[in-house]
Amino acid sequence: MFRGHQIRMNEGGLLRDQISQFITFLNDLKNVDVQIDVEDQVMLLLCSLPSSYKSFKVTLIYGRDKLSFEDVKGHLLSRDKLDNEFGLDSKADKQTSILVALKKRDKRCRYCKKLGHVKEL
Repeated sequence: MFRGHQIRMNEGGLLRDQISQFITFLNDLKNVDVQIDVEDQVMLLLCSLPSSYKSFKVTLIYGRDKLSFEDVKGHLLSRDKLDNEFGLDSKADKQTSILVALKKRDKRCRYCKKLGHVKEL
């Protein structure tokens, strides 16, 4: 039985539950010999998130050359932890927390994607 439609997260749902359900979904597929490559797993996870994660998804997708499932899961759980610690409810507060996190990550050249030679604005 295909449960792909059931992995869509509702607004206000618990992120940890979403990730757990998604991992269960991947394991179910693996048990019936369906292989999904890592990049597709990442895209499926990101697409299962609600629209409130739009800027977060765009940042992850376009901010890196390759995404691993573990990296995305870690970023999502970090964001969830920040939201819970600071009680971020409004969209503006969430976007601010994302911007703070972005400043801390490794800077890449937008042209060649190499680390370290980007001018600060």
